[in-house]
Amino acid sequence: MSLVLRNAEPDDLNGLTELMYEYIVGFYQKPRPATGKIHNLIQTLLEKQSGIQFVALQDGKLVGFATLYFTFSTMKADKFTVMNDLFVLEQYRDTEVESKLFLECQRYTQDHGYVHMSWIAATDNKRAQRFFDKMGGIQGDWVNYSII
Repeated sequence: MSLVLRNAEPDDLNGLTELMYEYIVGFYQKPRPATGKIHNLIQTLLEKQSGIQFVALQDGKLVGFATLYFTFSTMKADKFTVMNDLFVLEQYRDTEVESKLFLECQRYTQDHGYVHMSWIAATDNKRAQRFFDKMGGIQGDWVNYSII
């Protein structure tokens, strides 16, 4: 089987859109965003100014993606990446596809001079927490909040 990891490209728009819906609606059971909004987000990430998206293809089929956003840390007075998304279809979880997507994000972060990469996992997503622990992740001291 042939695994390819690469930056998302314009030709990935439809397949990536469907994969993102699987992630948003199927996995997290959140409302389905309008297709135009998903396409705008993908287009923004294709420009590689605010972030970047990577895709994983197994035997030519899109099976996963990861998204990095670029931001800054006042405390470190430096730039860092936020891995906002790491998603692979269920049959590819706990496989090299998932690990290599994570490592691609880490490599990009290091190669482009970012001070570190951060991410969050849902408190009930124990499988993801075990994966991140295995990959060398360290749980931070901060509590995440949001306003909806």
